[in-house]
Amino acid sequence: MQLGSVTPILRIFDEAKARAFYVDFLGFEVDWEHRFEPGLPLYLQVARGGCVLHLSEHHGDCCPGAALRIEVDDVDAYHAELAAKEYGYARPGLDDTPWGSREMAVKDPFGNRLVFTGATGA
Repeated sequence: MQLGSVTPILRIFDEAKARAFYVDFLGFEVDWEHRFEPGLPLYLQVARGGCVLHLSEHHGDCCPGAALRIEVDDVDAYHAELAAKEYGYARPGLDDTPWGSREMAVKDPFGNRLVFTGATGA
């Protein structure tokens, strides 16, 4: 038996803020979205490269405040890309950790923390 990939579900509360953060700022693309009918909560999948995330407005799917670690082949380049956007609600820095990784942590507008991690000096 082998296990497959994991797709985290992150709680969101505002569609416009979620799109501004995940699509416009982080550079993810919307793969698909679903609502049972107009006016009901949104559930969507966003992806960038091999990173796939589900974002949900449904209160029963998950709790806000999750933390994810996402591997990046060049965290310095990703940091530079995000810094160039001058997003008004997050200006993540870079940290070299004692365990030998280089990390960029950023919180989404809903309290979820995404830590993008790569090799030191990548």
